[in-house]
Amino acid sequence: MDFSLSSEQQMIQDSVSRFILNDYDFDTRRKILGSTAGFSQENWNVFAELGWLMLPFAEEDGGLSGSMVDLALVMEEFGKGMVVEPFVATAVMAGGLIATTGNQQQKDNYLPRIMAGELQMAFAYAEPQSRYHLNNVTCSATKVDGEFVITGQKSVVLNGNHAETLIVAARTSGDTNDKDGISLFLVDANHPSVKRQGYANVDGHQAADIWFEKTPNIGLLGELNRALPVIDHIIDKATLAICAEAVGAMQIAHERTLEYAKTRKQFGRTIGSFQALQHRMVNMFMEHQQAKSILLMAALKMDINHGSDAKALSAAKSRIGKAANLVGREAIQIHGGIGMTDEIDVGHIFKRLTTIQFLFGSTDVHTRRFASLK
Repeated sequence: MDFSLSSEQQMIQDSVSRFILNDYDFDTRRKILGSTAGFSQENWNVFAELGWLMLPFAEEDGGLSGSMVDLALVMEEFGKGMVVEPFVATAVMAGGLIATTGNQQQKDNYLPRIMAGELQMAFAYAEPQSRYHLNNVTCSATKVDGEFVITGQKSVVLNGNHAETLIVAARTSGDTNDKDGISLFLVDANHPSVKRQGYANVDGHQAADIWFEKTPNIGLLGELNRALPVIDHIIDKATLAICAEAVGAMQIAHERTLEYAKTRKQFGRTIGSFQALQHRMVNMFMEHQQAKSILLMAALKMDINHGSDAKALSAAKSRIGKAANLVGREAIQIHGGIGMTDEIDVGHIFKRLTTIQFLFGSTDVHTRRFASLK
């Protein structure tokens, strides 16, 4: 099998790589984290101008019809720069739901604005009690005067504090854990009945807890009571994206650790000359390479199976989660105390790798899921 990149894929990878190298260094990222918004609108506009926001969407919707491999290439480069702009939340998750289940009017209304960088969106699906069970939904949508209104709470909504429009998973029938009875609704995030509490997660990415109190919807997205398969599909796609991000972040963690080991001296010698530390850095390299291999396997299988292969994806998330834990931990330990300071990037990489281990299903959750699938 030929694993070399096509000329189009190489162009996409090179454009993102150059942006990270020239315009998204560590000091720039720290300034972005310290800003009020927590991300850069200027960078978001660059994403749109370079066509990156078009990548996840089909040509008939005005996009570039990017494959899962294409998405992984972009996210791997984003991981090297620890990009905090809400690409996954807006383009992959919310935009992906509209592209998958929206009617033509909804696609025409939202997708061009997402691709132009003019619209921020978020997908509100998780709840305080739901853990990683996507069917555990208590937020309800009930009819009042013939229209659905939404009541309930959503937690850790990625980009939820900046989104202008929300996609909300709400229960329209059945009991809390039923797989049927879940529907998707478009909601105006600035409606008076919506209360949002925004914050930065430990890794610097923006999120929000959101409360709805008889909030009117501005459109049903997809089929009533049948949203769970679509939610599963889009969360799997987002999971592959963050797996690729983790692979990129691990590469930088390893490189930074090697650089540090070549300059830091102890007992009159560079610490990189100590055999015990050499073994540990070799283990970091091996874990990163294995993670990159299983990421490619999952992306290729998802492309073959029209964007969905739960077993391959869970295998990747499980393996990459374990690799992220080892690489992040070793990077910090070899750097010593300085690795945990805000001025050194390995501490930030460690926080992002730790977050990714638990995002969209922990390492243990995906290990069990892999074991349960035939």
